[in-house]
Amino acid sequence: MSETIKYLLDESHLPKFWYNIAADLPSPPPAVLHPGTRQPVGPDDLAPLFPMALIMQEVSTEREIEIPEPVRQIYRQWRPSPLYRARRLEKILQTPARIYYKNEGVSPAGSHKPNTAVAQAFYNKEAGIKRISTETGAGQWGSSLSFAGALFGIEVQVFMVRVSYDQKPYRRALMETYGARCVASPSMETNYGRSVLAADPGSLGSLGIAISEAVEVAATHDDVKYALGSVLNHVLLHQSVIGLEAIEQMGMANDYPDVVIGCAGGGSNFAGIAFPFIGLQLRGGRKVQVIAVEPAACPSLTRGKYAYDFGDTGCMTPLTKMHTLGSNFMPSGLHAGGLRYHGMSPLVSHCKELGLLEARAYHQTPCFEAAVQFARAEGIVPAPESSHAVRAAIDEALKCRESGTSKAILFNLSGHGHFDMQAYIDYFEGKLKDQPYDQNALDKSLSALPVV
Repeated sequence: MSETIKYLLDESHLPKFWYNIAADLPSPPPAVLHPGTRQPVGPDDLAPLFPMALIMQEVSTEREIEIPEPVRQIYRQWRPSPLYRARRLEKILQTPARIYYKNEGVSPAGSHKPNTAVAQAFYNKEAGIKRISTETGAGQWGSSLSFAGALFGIEVQVFMVRVSYDQKPYRRALMETYGARCVASPSMETNYGRSVLAADPGSLGSLGIAISEAVEVAATHDDVKYALGSVLNHVLLHQSVIGLEAIEQMGMANDYPDVVIGCAGGGSNFAGIAFPFIGLQLRGGRKVQVIAVEPAACPSLTRGKYAYDFGDTGCMTPLTKMHTLGSNFMPSGLHAGGLRYHGMSPLVSHCKELGLLEARAYHQTPCFEAAVQFARAEGIVPAPESSHAVRAAIDEALKCRESGTSKAILFNLSGHGHFDMQAYIDYFEGKLKDQPYDQNALDKSLSALPVV
């Protein structure tokens, strides 16, 4: 284990600092641009949406940023999250590979999302904020911010993508249990939501639309700030606790991954597991193969264009350079709602451009097949999003069986699927269909990218 990583952890193996990969990249990512002027944004431009502490983290190039003690006290409820070796799965696959998974489903909300939700709620509380608006796809982010809001006495309003709102009522109930207000997006509560419904009354919604609604609420109310569960630099920073713990835990197992895998929608859980390992590599450490896995129905990394684009459909957010399908792209209603986003994190996108990671896309049927195989071997039912990482890990293990090579494979099990059992019911009943993206719709969406 690296002495640097050891320094970052306390005696209970809980990280004392978050890791910022921006400090180690060979070239900085492209600037974030103002949506109106197309000039680089400054802290004041972001102030209507975020507290200043998060804005400074967003633009920081410091390698280590101290985790506030109140945040660490809450982390202790479930962190360090466990790292397991999937020995029963290895046996079933008859592979010489050593498969490890980091189980982020042990958090109170059932996913990795509280790692940043708690931090964001803390900084908003410190800034005197009493109300936060946000969006959610499958509901894991919405339930996590609702949990964090309850801890810090902050009122949370969640715009949940309509298709997931209908598919996952228990996620909605969980948010309400934590005290949040959850509405289906597009909604009649914002100007942008009303405009979407006027054009398409049956809209399934998208994360881009829900972001526009949540941003509108924050931008038009002085007492409301906005929180995002993925994509942005400060979100990926908070998730680095996953990889920092995993590095030490792999050392405790006297092993080190040859392959690191995470599912990728906006990029937060993938970056959480992968960036600390990439950082060690950039500082002269051992090289690792890093794989980001996305849905074939929403393939931003594998089929998108690396270009400046809006983070939302309503074109209210700053412009970031990322792998994008175009902010107007409407993905099909796949069950992995948390991966149903048109763009990828600018930092993840930049790392792909630098050759530090590779991308892979899968349809949902083989992912559920892998999830069921994993559940029957290891006893944990993965969330539909996590099933993409499971699929890739199994495929890598099968390659080892074919070649007779023994590799250590580490993947992030970003959440459990206890609130996603309708998706499994659909899979077992043969109702789960693979829905490829519409190439004509993608071409049209990409043709409308903003001119920078």
